[in-house]
Amino acid sequence: MAPAMTHRFNKHYTRDEANALLPEIRRWLAQLDLLLELLERQEQQLSNLLATGNDAGGRLVNGWVRTVAQIKDVLTEFEQREILLKDVSHGVIDFPAFLGGREVFLCWERDEESVEYWHELDTGFAGRKRL
Repeated sequence: MAPAMTHRFNKHYTRDEANALLPEIRRWLAQLDLLLELLERQEQQLSNLLATGNDAGGRLVNGWVRTVAQIKDVLTEFEQREILLKDVSHGVIDFPAFLGGREVFLCWERDEESVEYWHELDTGFAGRKRL
């Protein structure tokens, strides 16, 4: 009896399943963009206050903590589905999948209409090939 194959991921997506998630993923990426922009502003304000020896203030710190928690919530959406967010700024997403019986990634970037590429688990974006 042959040993069972082990896979790196528990969840695997078909191209149709990955494409069906793109509207939600686009929304999550837009949320992340806004939250990361807000976080950067908050950190700049905190840095300016602390550099001048001022107290950072509860409201500003509480806002920063809230923003970090919201970012974590969005990242959890990806994590729970075993979808890998490889590059936030470019919106590069990898979906674990099977292609020709091998475990690979379906690869999508924010400005692409649909999932059209794949790559080996160890090659990354540079190794993308058209489906």
